Formats: sequence, C-alpha cells, structure tokens
Amino acid sequence: MPGAEPNDATPFLPDRHSLKALREAAAGCRGCHLWRHATQTVFGEGRKASRVMFIGEQPGDKEDRAGAPFVGPAGRELDRALEEVGIDRADVYVTNVVKHFAFEERGKRRLHRTPKRFEIEACKPWLEEELRVVDPEAVVLLGATAGKALLGPSFRVTRSRGQPIESDLAQLVTATVHPSAILRAPDDEARYAERRAFTEDLRIVAKVLA
Repeated sequence: MPGAEPNDATPFLPDRHSLKALREAAAGCRGCHLWRHATQTVFGEGRKASRVMFIGEQPGDKEDRAGAPFVGPAGRELDRALEEVGIDRADVYVTNVVKHFAFEERGKRRLHRTPKRFEIEACKPWLEEELRVVDPEAVVLLGATAGKALLGPSFRVTRSRGQPIESDLAQLVTATVHPSAILRAPDDEARYAERRAFTEDLRIVAKVLA
C-alpha cells in the first residue's frame, strides 16, 4: 500500500546515536501511523549523564502540544514526588515508550487511549537507543504499558511496585504506577493515599542515588 508506515522506527534512526541526533531524527519518524494525527514527536528529555531514567507510556495532550514529556498534571505529580524523596531533577531523564500521542477525539477533546502492541513495538527502537546512550544507574517503569514493553506481557504493577526487579536494563530496575493514576483517584482522600504510595515507591531509587 503506497504511503503505508513500516511499523518499525529502525529505518529512521540516525547514523550518529547521540541524544541530540536521536531527538532530531525522531522528529521526522514515520515508523507507525500515530504521527499522522499527533502535533509532533515528544522525545525524552534530560542529560546524557542522568543517573535515573523514568519511562512512561506516551505523551498526553499537553505534552503533545508542548513537545516535551511530563509537563502536564502527571508531570507535576512526578516532580512533587522527586522533590519529596530528594532526587535532583537534573539527575533525571524522562521519556515514554511511545513518542506520539495516541488519542480518540470526543468533540473538541482529545482523550488518551492505550497504545496498541504494534505501536509500542514500532516505537521501541527509540527507547532502546535512549537506554543505551544514557546508560542510567536506575530505571523506573511508570505503569503497566512501560513495564510490559520492557519486561514482557506477564509484568504486573501491583506485584512489582516499589521493589527491585531483576533485569539487565540497569543496576536498579523498579516500577510503580503512572503518576496519572493519582489524578484519577475518586476523591481527595484517595488522591492523598495514591500520592503517598507513589512517593514511597521512589524512595528505593533515592537510596541508590544517595
């Protein structure tokens, strides 16, 4: 089919695999169909020397418009937890498994939808290169999509959150819920409990970086 995407980002990877080169190349990625409706590619952000990498599912509406990861309400929850446990934001690299916003339109609203397996697999070469270049001491998987993408379909956040996970991704690999889970809590009391649990999950990372 003319114009069909390859469902693989590999052909769009640059010859030089620095973060700058990867970010510039990802801006033109056509590895799957998600680029057609998203505003732009939302690549990871942070220094090459970042000691910890946080990996979420995909950019949201605000991230899609801004072109930067974790700048919306969920990003504010992440920043709050980092400050609480004493992790310097300058030591953090944040990214997502999928680099384009997958959404469904409801009137004028663009509502998040979970990326499909083929969309995740198509985009994974970018994440693999980010992991290789940054080579973080710790990797934190935010939510089920990130966990399953990197650890396999049997991954469960409820079983693994806040604990060291055996993996060759980094010296420490751990998982917790995506910070958007805090925002979906039904009331203030539940939101407070979710926020406290999320923060506690990050303390294991803070201890490694101390």
